[in-house]
Amino acid sequence: MGSTRLPGKPLVDICGFPMIIQCLHRAEEAAVGPVVIACADPEIAEVVAAAGGEAVLTDPNLPSGSDRIQAALASFDPMGAHDAVVNLQGDLPTLDPSIVRATVAILDDPAVDIATAVCAITEESERENPNVVKAVIAGEAEAASGRALYFSRATIPAGPGSHFHHIGLYAYRRAALERFVTLPASQLEERERLEQLRALEAGMRIDAALVDTVPLGVDTPADLERARALLS
Repeated sequence: MGSTRLPGKPLVDICGFPMIIQCLHRAEEAAVGPVVIACADPEIAEVVAAAGGEAVLTDPNLPSGSDRIQAALASFDPMGAHDAVVNLQGDLPTLDPSIVRATVAILDDPAVDIATAVCAITEESERENPNVVKAVIAGEAEAASGRALYFSRATIPAGPGSHFHHIGLYAYRRAALERFVTLPASQLEERERLEQLRALEAGMRIDAALVDTVPLGVDTPADLERARALLS
């Protein structure tokens, strides 16, 4: 709720629904399991409950989204019935639910600790934009998925070939999430300001699904108008 560029952004109206409820609908449409909104603001929890959803209030001082979903998972499922959890951002109202399903499917490989998603970069400006996180993926460029070797705000790898835009959603094995939140922030994580590098430095395996679209993150009034146009 304290967003400086778009104050109160989880509750801004998008085509008749607060943004957080649009995100709830996209998550439900993915149909991979129960959906829980982890939030630090009581007013968000009240809106979710009024829409028939389930919300868990978490400590507003938690340092990251991973810590927030770990806290929510412990509250929602203390007995460990669910062996994996997907972390979706609450500002992706145009998210294609098929991206969630493709990401979760990566965990069919028991060697993978964390799954995420990438999309091939087609706009030249994105290659140089430090706000577009690039993922280095092992394997053939046309493969449906691949092992993530590194993430950076720089344009990597060098040389001719594909570059991949990292989409910031994750599916964690429960044990991997529990381990991840106990790890100290790593040097590369702090240098690149990318949390997932902590997992790679600790030897955890991250694989990425190659998908066709990058969801619109709503951070500014202009993004909000674009999301309204897309969802209308």
